[in-house]
Amino acid sequence: MHELSIAMSIVDMIEEEAEQRDVKINAVHLELGLLSGVVADALLFSYEIACSGTRLEGSRLVIKEVTIEVFCPACNMPKQLDSMQWLYCPECGTSTPEVIHGKELVITALEVQDERRTAHARSS
Repeated sequence: MHELSIAMSIVDMIEEEAEQRDVKINAVHLELGLLSGVVADALLFSYEIACSGTRLEGSRLVIKEVTIEVFCPACNMPKQLDSMQWLYCPECGTSTPEVIHGKELVITALEVQDERRTAHARSS
């Protein structure tokens, strides 16, 4: 299951960022394209495993699925596909090999909590 190695890479990268900024990570937001080759449910499960025993333990992985958008050369415009099995324009039927969106695997945002403020609030 390659989702576990992807989740471990995400955790390593975010953990380094959390240490540098001295923050607690509450959530990691990710855009995941339908053509990325990654199964969202498997990634969510793997993320929990990868977070175990790290600064990210207890954080959430929030996945926004990105639909497939291609450029149709006949219509000369982007078109959203209904199926990832056929890369054809849904309106004119032309083959559309140019994928604009749908391959994404991108961290878009982090929800953080400042550890210094939390420690200060606890000591007050």
